[in-house]
Amino acid sequence: MKIILPFAFILFVFLASSCGNSKPASGKSGTGAMAARLPGTGITILEQEGNAIIDSASAIENLGGGFSWTEGPLYIADGNYLLFSDIPANKVMKWEEGKGISTYLYPAGFTTKTKPVPEKEPGSNGLILDKFGRLVLCQHGDRRVARMTSSINNPRPEFETIADRYMGKRLNSPNDAVYHPNGDLYLTDPPYGLDRGNEDSAKELSFHGVFRVKPDGTVDLVNNEVDYPNGIAITPDGKYLLVAHSNSKNMVWMKYELNEQGLAANTSVFYKISDAERDKPGAPDGMKISRQGYLFASGPGGIWIFNPAAKPVARIYTGQATSNCALSADEKTLFMTCDDFLYRVKLK
Repeated sequence: MKIILPFAFILFVFLASSCGNSKPASGKSGTGAMAARLPGTGITILEQEGNAIIDSASAIENLGGGFSWTEGPLYIADGNYLLFSDIPANKVMKWEEGKGISTYLYPAGFTTKTKPVPEKEPGSNGLILDKFGRLVLCQHGDRRVARMTSSINNPRPEFETIADRYMGKRLNSPNDAVYHPNGDLYLTDPPYGLDRGNEDSAKELSFHGVFRVKPDGTVDLVNNEVDYPNGIAITPDGKYLLVAHSNSKNMVWMKYELNEQGLAANTSVFYKISDAERDKPGAPDGMKISRQGYLFASGPGGIWIFNPAAKPVARIYTGQATSNCALSADEKTLFMTCDDFLYRVKLK
């Protein structure tokens, strides 16, 4: 889902994001952020309630660029820093106010030393924390969801598998995950981490599923009817599961009502993107839900903000194909992974 931008624009953003006291990591990052408004960015308020979430005059800030493809942003409240994946580079990066960006973990998604490194997207994708504050990674290259065994503030590339198979067959390439309040783990499993995608000879499952993993390790299928399940989120009350469908021919967010067993009881469309709304780069991808139930979802043009009733109330235009987002602990800042950049914008 990457896009090709005019050379002049790329050069401008690269130079702007590299100025000041910058240091190389996987890409380039300054210790602060751009003060000037980035070209192609902006905020549109679609409904009055959107004004209570974000100011239409807020500027989108560039925190760093020059990466390969950024994903999986995760704000760590205990330390006040952000982690995010650079998937092709097989790294997890760390951004901290006043310090910029550095490499946090390598390797992050492909850790097998005896096999060739996948050419396309070997690294980690979605990043989340379990109830004990341990880092959980969707690892494309290793085709599993795994837990880092060291502490969050002392990272080492040592992992234990949470789930890597369903009915004895290897998962495709876990993309994103979310914990239910009861401790169950839900994940999406498209083929994006396989070098040849759906046509890859290493593919063992005949479908791209949404799965539930119980604390005891049991893996259950929630749904296999979505061609390319991607971002995933759970409503604050734990009753509904939302899944982004990133198929360019059918851009939609699905909604699954969960029964007492934690499986899908009823399925409905949360929001379907019309042809007229596909005029900008991007597709439904990663997303987060605020404590008030507002959905911040990557889609064409940037980040779409929905109220709990699935009505779009505001839109954040990033000028980039935007993969995911993360809220700060106080939900006053939204971080966005946008192509090879890391952006942020202030919320109310």
